[in-house]
Amino acid sequence: MAQPQTTAAHQYNMNILAIQGSPSKGGNCDILLNSVLKGAMNAGGSPELIHLRDLTFQGCIACGGCDNTGICVLKDDMTPLYDKILAAKLLIIASPIYFYGVTAITKAFIDRAQAPWNSKRLLTQKGEWKPDAERRGMFVSVAATKGARLFEGAILTVRYGLDAMGFTYDRDLLIRGIDKKGEMAEHEDILKQAEEAGRAFIIGSPR
Repeated sequence: MAQPQTTAAHQYNMNILAIQGSPSKGGNCDILLNSVLKGAMNAGGSPELIHLRDLTFQGCIACGGCDNTGICVLKDDMTPLYDKILAAKLLIIASPIYFYGVTAITKAFIDRAQAPWNSKRLLTQKGEWKPDAERRGMFVSVAATKGARLFEGAILTVRYGLDAMGFTYDRDLLIRGIDKKGEMAEHEDILKQAEEAGRAFIIGSPR
């Protein structure tokens, strides 16, 4: 598929950021997310895709440094991501399921949302923060097993991470029972579903 563009404007005038939290290059979550982004691009979007596995950063150290500033004291590859998150209207977070949760790098990314959460809190206190209904988030995930409660913990983590960053949890695409690396490419029905999910997310279709 064509690679997502680094520019973010599209016909709906929304900036789109996709965060891929899989440590496995070319794995099932990569394949699934690429189909979601293909659908988004077919709908007129030009998302920017960030692979967390290519970045060097750590999780929140609970130092309280952002409490009064809304700015994280850690200076690493998360630092430029804060501006991208702030500019985004649509945010996609993708992660495979590891032990009924998101991956470690995805969780570290979400934990670093403490700074934007504090920024939002401080601006709210000043009367300068207004919720924006156009700032919507999507969770994309794939897991090897088929447990009925398989995605519950991950959904809660992503939902409150998105909220901390100023997004509503708009929808998700959750796929069970895909185990072998690269197996996702064999499931054309799922990939078509993913394309449609990406298109629907861009245009704001009901779930």
